[in-house]
Amino acid sequence: MSLHDIQARIATAEKDAGRRPGSVELIAVSKVQPNERVTAVLDEGHRVFGENRVQEAAGKWPEFRERYEGVDLHLIGPLQTNKARQAFDLFDTIHSVDRPKLAKTIARLAQEEGHCPGLFIQVNTGEEDQKAGILPADADAFIADCRALDLSIEGLMCIPPIDEEPSLHFALLAKIAERNGLSGLSMGMSGDFERAIAQGATHVRVGSAIFGERDYD
Repeated sequence: MSLHDIQARIATAEKDAGRRPGSVELIAVSKVQPNERVTAVLDEGHRVFGENRVQEAAGKWPEFRERYEGVDLHLIGPLQTNKARQAFDLFDTIHSVDRPKLAKTIARLAQEEGHCPGLFIQVNTGEEDQKAGILPADADAFIADCRALDLSIEGLMCIPPIDEEPSLHFALLAKIAERNGLSGLSMGMSGDFERAIAQGATHVRVGSAIFGERDYD
């Protein structure tokens, strides 16, 4: 599908959910995509992109930023603490704050650098062993701990299990966010972003539906 098609579907989902037009931000997930595909989307005027790995982003986005004004880059994959300083220089928002050690590292860097990317806490709503994220039962305490570190948390992020109804996980994330006074909800991908919007998503992460299937070879 084209970028325009996805934007039209988001607008329809906003309307169907009684949401304000433009209240959902589309993050075009450009991980493992050839540069020519990314360039094509940039040329269409889109500026909000998501990457999974610091190293991959470092290899392409500084050059894209030189050529295109207003790029807004989001880290949506796991962040190793030893890559956190590099992430500060590359990303406008980090969606994967998922453990105390990382939160403390980000807090220290924010003091040293005098600035901090936007931050989302990743919640492992499916309680999957292989997935990163704070467990739902621990989310309230972790949010409080992050605030005690003087971190400004914008919202929460989740990646539902592939074999479960995602709306249940989106609703759980929204409930945790609401009781903690958080407005940001990073949830919904190519196959389920309309359901995420119905549950209050403020950021949807769409890759293959915009760029085509990824080539991992």
